[in-house]
Amino acid sequence: MDAGQVTRTEVPEAFDEVAERYDLMVGMSPGYHAQLRASADALLSAIPDAAPVPAGGESTRPAGPLHLLDLGCGSGASTRALVEAVRRHATPGGRTAARPAAVLAVDGSPGMLDAARSKAWPSWVGFAQGRAEALAHQPELAAAREAGGLDGVLAAYLVRNVPDRDAVIAAIRDELRPGGVLAVHDYSVRGQPAASALWTAMCWSIVIPLGWMTSRTTRLYRYLWRSVIDMDSTAELEARLRRAGFVDVTTHHAGGWQRGIVHTVVGRRPADA
Repeated sequence: MDAGQVTRTEVPEAFDEVAERYDLMVGMSPGYHAQLRASADALLSAIPDAAPVPAGGESTRPAGPLHLLDLGCGSGASTRALVEAVRRHATPGGRTAARPAAVLAVDGSPGMLDAARSKAWPSWVGFAQGRAEALAHQPELAAAREAGGLDGVLAAYLVRNVPDRDAVIAAIRDELRPGGVLAVHDYSVRGQPAASALWTAMCWSIVIPLGWMTSRTTRLYRYLWRSVIDMDSTAELEARLRRAGFVDVTTHHAGGWQRGIVHTVVGRRPADA
């Protein structure tokens, strides 16, 4: 049955319906994985303590691993992008010393987590079920909290889907260490008529029919179209981060055919907060 509309509170359950075929869907989206890699690189680049140490140089960075959170990890595409970014930033050219990392990937959909866990991962990557709205109660963050907080959070295709965006952004801020960085990767077309028209045409002519072909359901993909139309503009999303106390807020825009549609907003928790 493929009736009814998905609400923001029902998003994890809607992803369960398509989890087995979701990788097939995103694999048919040109640029999807490259855009996630670019956002993960933007996150790592904004964390000073993630920078590699030249051979023979002295490091003043904290001891222990870099604590990173992939919030809303889905089937693991964003987690893979984060792992690859850690490796690139740790050893460019193989001439630098790496700070070890610990990546926790969290999602509210059991089906998507099963798909993510089924893949091969380094020993320093872990997965846990949880909703962004309840981040403060996520027990798997205990090690990061004991170390002073998370160094970085990648939230890909998450903020658009939560019931209370301001509350989730504030909850992420509270889990970051002073100076920690948040990267919000998402679709946004508000205030851009050409991008809105392209998004609508793409969804109804390609994405929604492909959703039916791969999963025999279109509920999630109809919700995807509607949620992007309703999403904050990048200026509004930047303002949300600033209201939550983030500083150095900047936006990176995807190129190619999704220019004006996919963006990454990066902000930092103040070092003295």
